[in-house]
Amino acid sequence: MTGLTTTNLTSLKKIYSGKVRDLYQIDETRMLMIATDRLSAFDVILAEPIPEKGKILTAISNFWFEKLKDVVPSHFTGDQPEDVVSAEDLPQVEGRAVVCKRLKPVPVEAIVRGYIAGSGWKEYKQSNTVCGIQMPAGLREADKLPEPIFTPSTKAAVGDHDENISYAQCEEILGADLAAKVRDTAILLYKTASEYAATRGIIIGDTKFEFGLDENGVLCLMDEALTPDSSRFWPADQYQPGTNPPSYDKQFVRDWLETTGWDKTPPAPALPAEVAEKTAAKYREALEKLTK
Repeated sequence: MTGLTTTNLTSLKKIYSGKVRDLYQIDETRMLMIATDRLSAFDVILAEPIPEKGKILTAISNFWFEKLKDVVPSHFTGDQPEDVVSAEDLPQVEGRAVVCKRLKPVPVEAIVRGYIAGSGWKEYKQSNTVCGIQMPAGLREADKLPEPIFTPSTKAAVGDHDENISYAQCEEILGADLAAKVRDTAILLYKTASEYAATRGIIIGDTKFEFGLDENGVLCLMDEALTPDSSRFWPADQYQPGTNPPSYDKQFVRDWLETTGWDKTPPAPALPAEVAEKTAAKYREALEKLTK
């Protein structure tokens, strides 16, 4: 099974490896971000790659950054990845890298939920709340919420779990002005993207944005945007409130892992090629539905 699980550029210095992306320094103001084919599930990075996943994620993100640029600027510099690396490094960057601004990261994950699913559904069943926010009674799994809600979380180091925080805690971390700006921008991004995705037969159940501030303090969207890694994408024609809809993401992998009896501590069980291929096909289908 082919796939790029790690990058080793010789022409630039690596500064960070995340769950999926590797970052390299270009100069004081720019860096190169490469999306590998790594997959993390339950906060553990799997040994086996999902073929071409990094290229598909990069294409989806780039599509959204361009589409949403009137809502918020992105981390794009406009430079081409091929222009900042040596010829021998080209195979590691083609189709899967972007040159981005070095921003000051906003230290919260900006999560917007338009539907009730996942951990939100689990909490709602116990307390009629989602991330501490009171919800109407009688909601079913995957029901659309009356209005999208902003449910921030802390950013955890690789291997740790992000922790949901209240909006008051978000204000403590960011200050009232920036917290409000992040919340309002994230909700507007979600609404704008959801309206477009609906025309392509995709429901965006929820999504996670990452923001940074440029040297002038301007809020910019960074990292990735509205991919199956950072969002729940559901096919509209198979959506049925009361059940967890099938999704264009790593659900195949999660479901398979759940059958293995794995205790969610590293290392993860070896992923069968067939599960990896099915997952890759789902990612590809999302790209084609959104962009074709």
